[in-house]
Amino acid sequence: MREQKLSRHQIDVLVGSAIAAPSMHNTQPWRFGINGPDIEVFLDRSRALPAEDPTGRALLIAAGAAVFNLRCAAASLGLDSWYRLAPVPEEPDLVARIIVAPTATPDPDLAALHPQVSRRHTSREPGRPAALTAEARDSLIHAALSEGADLSWLAPQGAQDALRSGATALLHGWADHARTAERARWIGGERKEDGIPISALGPRPTVFPPPVRDLGAGLPGRGRSRKTFEDDPVLAVLSTAADGTVDRLVAGMALERVLLTVTQNDVQASFLNQALEYDDPRSAVQQLTGRPGFAQMVIRFSHSPVSAATPRRTIADVLAPDS
Repeated sequence: MREQKLSRHQIDVLVGSAIAAPSMHNTQPWRFGINGPDIEVFLDRSRALPAEDPTGRALLIAAGAAVFNLRCAAASLGLDSWYRLAPVPEEPDLVARIIVAPTATPDPDLAALHPQVSRRHTSREPGRPAALTAEARDSLIHAALSEGADLSWLAPQGAQDALRSGATALLHGWADHARTAERARWIGGERKEDGIPISALGPRPTVFPPPVRDLGAGLPGRGRSRKTFEDDPVLAVLSTAADGTVDRLVAGMALERVLLTVTQNDVQASFLNQALEYDDPRSAVQQLTGRPGFAQMVIRFSHSPVSAATPRRTIADVLAPDS
């Protein structure tokens, strides 16, 4: 039987959706190979963050989010998808292989989420705490569980404790010249392909600890106003049972499913992950959930203005030459 090749339109939709996934500092650390109906996802380690992400955890979470977007795009094109994470142990940069095939019954849940891929943007703007009903919160817990991760809502005191853990980590980060230099490479200024331009940084918070990560702190930032953020943020912790390569990829898929689901409800999300970049604060954040596991993301949910979109690399830039 002849292997069916993907059309140029299908490749553009699939890969174009994948590169819309979130990544730390918008480094977009991925490459893609197309071979017949197979799509391979590789890490691009030239875009790693060795100072702020020395274990590569954020690198893998970003790749997992891209895999989830690929699956949503496949369903929107009337394709079934099967995937395997870290399929070849001898090739650590090959993090996923997805096979797609035409079907009369594409996954309706994945297809319904695909329109949110282009709508989802990290909001670094002040706003009101998200008024999420118990049903809405449960739907986000289910979204994470369906991908193999846990989402735990923090009580108000737990949220404040998480902010304090983040603030301690933030102060450590400001004193670390390697981290500051790394952020300067990716953040601020006018950017057209990657990184976070000043237009998407949002205002400087007037309170400390802030309920949003000020990525521009310590960097030149003329033109950024100062604004007051909510002092009672709605926070949740995304965690996994273990902390290996596959677990971190699973966390990325679960993260993106949660983000696309909440985008359907016109709620914005941002991240407070600085505490997770250090072992002790990361363990402390996980303890706030009252459950065993490994914290992978701290997510703030709010009713905020939509932030400016961050730029994306071109499809040609992330595709293998023979794809």
